[in-house]
Amino acid sequence: MSAELLINVTPSETRVAMIESGILQEVHIEREAKRGIVGNIYKGKVSRVLPGMQAAFVDIGLEKAAFLHASDIVPHTECVAENEKKQFQVRDISELVRQGQDIVVQVVKDPLGTKGARLTTDITLPSRYLVFMPGASHVGVSQRIESEDERLRLKRVVADYCDENGGFIIRTAAEGANEKELAQDAAFLKRLWTKINERRTKYKTRSTLYGELGLAHRILRDFVGTEITRIQVDSRLIFESLKEFTSEFVPELESLLELYEGDKRSSICSIRRTKFSAHWSVRSI
Repeated sequence: MSAELLINVTPSETRVAMIESGILQEVHIEREAKRGIVGNIYKGKVSRVLPGMQAAFVDIGLEKAAFLHASDIVPHTECVAENEKKQFQVRDISELVRQGQDIVVQVVKDPLGTKGARLTTDITLPSRYLVFMPGASHVGVSQRIESEDERLRLKRVVADYCDENGGFIIRTAAEGANEKELAQDAAFLKRLWTKINERRTKYKTRSTLYGELGLAHRILRDFVGTEITRIQVDSRLIFESLKEFTSEFVPELESLLELYEGDKRSSICSIRRTKFSAHWSVRSI
């Protein structure tokens, strides 16, 4: 069954539709105003250490310094047995970081009011089926996957992708996924982590090493390995960004990208919600 993705970009929002054999199957919308920085990874500098609060402030290049608590400077423990977690007791913040130190951190909570962003050094990178955990050595499975046979199958498959770079958490969406889909997800995440590591050595302090993917990029990431035959984009800026993204991380999709340069008011990429129906539709040429 042939399928194509239609990506419509406006200053206020991005819309993506998936069409199968001429029939609309899915619509995704992301409003620019609601995008935060959760998931972004920065190369920051510790600006202040507060032993009494067991915390530190980190300059990551934003208006307000971000907040890093000692409990967020820990290794991956999501899937470690309870009797093994004792070795990961929170240490004194003064033993973990020092003022002026460069540090790689990920945002777990957006800035709010007078408070800066909340950080962690426990980096995670999600994809459609997996979450990559740099530095970890285990495989975890979402508790929402209830079938023990399926849990064992997934864990057996994904265990082969673990190496010295890190381990994985298997997401709920992976239930029923085949080995090819899981392998492509793992390969994407490893390429992404390699790129972040390269930037860590090249970029200056207070730089963004990784920005959480926007809708168009996430959709391409999630549809790798599916029977997509064409991807139309009506924004040259996003088209060029997607070309660079696919070239680096999902090369199998790069040749499918097409720039739509027609009238957006009658574009097949222009997705709207009708005034008279709760159903989504695609405006035809």
